[in-house]
Amino acid sequence: MPSSRMKKSGRISEHRHPQLRRHRLAHREQRVHIHVEVQGQHDADFPERLFTYNYRLYDRYRRPVASLAVLADERENWKPNGFGYPLFGCEVGIRFPVVKLLDYANQTESLLEDPNPFALVTAAHLLTRRTKGDPEQRYAAKWRLAKLLYERNWDKQRIIDLFGVIDWLMRLPTDLEQRLLQEVYTLERKVIMPYVTSAERFGVEKGRQEGRQEGEAALVKRLLARRFGTLPDAVQVRLNTATIDQLEEWAIKVLDAESVDEVFDQRPQ
Repeated sequence: MPSSRMKKSGRISEHRHPQLRRHRLAHREQRVHIHVEVQGQHDADFPERLFTYNYRLYDRYRRPVASLAVLADERENWKPNGFGYPLFGCEVGIRFPVVKLLDYANQTESLLEDPNPFALVTAAHLLTRRTKGDPEQRYAAKWRLAKLLYERNWDKQRIIDLFGVIDWLMRLPTDLEQRLLQEVYTLERKVIMPYVTSAERFGVEKGRQEGRQEGEAALVKRLLARRFGTLPDAVQVRLNTATIDQLEEWAIKVLDAESVDEVFDQRPQ
């Protein structure tokens, strides 16, 4: 006797043809979760951790979860791609695709030419590794990456996000970061697009330094005026343009100096 749930009117029953139901489900839009795990160093427990994250995500959201591994470590032959175990006829586990960044070590130029944003981030990782211990080479590599961000005509937010990653990877000494900042400011004026990350960070830092310098200069002016009276314009200018270290040194000298000139005397006391 046919089931009362079977469709009629000339339509094929999905109960009698389950493969049709699977086909329709396969072509139905659904929300899935992509879990990307970036591992920076060798870890024997990494595959198990990926398995744990995957089933916890599924347990929470009850939706399909695809876990992907990005390995940024230094071991060329370490490429775990699964975890699992059999027990009493039951098999539990996970297999996941792996991307090893070291595999692209000889493809840096191709990555830099690739319009895919992830190719640029991979190149940044490889260039960071290649320029370790060589600040000038790292500066040149970071400046090249910064220019590429603007040359791709990406929107402002993508530039900010990508440079945030590049900036985090390719740390530079302060003097080189400041030089890079000036280059970026010049580039921005050409492309008419505001820049953040390094530029913003140094802008904030510059503001702090300027504020501290002004405070130190004002303190030394008050100390000098209290001891020696009205200060000449030349002294005012010198204080306004001095470094924080110079101002701190002069503030100490004010205590024992017999004249304004003696405060600024560079000879050892």
